[in-house]
Amino acid sequence: MIDIPGTPGTLTGLVLRISQCVFAAGSISYMVTSGGFFSFTAFCYLIAAMGLQVIWSFGLAILDTFALVRKKTLLSPVLVSLFVVGDWVTSTLSLAGASSSAGITVLYFGDLGSCSFEAECWKYQLSVALAFLCWITIAISSLTTLWLLASA
Repeated sequence: MIDIPGTPGTLTGLVLRISQCVFAAGSISYMVTSGGFFSFTAFCYLIAAMGLQVIWSFGLAILDTFALVRKKTLLSPVLVSLFVVGDWVTSTLSLAGASSSAGITVLYFGDLGSCSFEAECWKYQLSVALAFLCWITIAISSLTTLWLLASA
């Protein structure tokens, strides 16, 4: 297998995993601190998808840290296949959650004008923006691991 920036067990891979975790946790925190998010199914789905992303990214960040400290390689085909499947599943769930929440945010708070509290609207919008940033970093990781698996 070739050495691609962002592969599991490298410093850039660790940075991608930590940024995924931070963006997902930020998305959850902004959504949860806004009142009444639970009345929208898309927002509840976003929290569930971002929660799964935090768990997945944090686990892989720990694995990357272990590999960097021990100077081990995480390039076994079976392990990379697991990373590919996990990244693609969480990527799909995160994109679906971010897109559905963005649609609800635009519909209710932009088009219908039913946002009575400006701070609450900003929290929803910031949560969705962080979810999309999280998805971008997941997409980079998943494409990197897929490329790595294909080059094996």
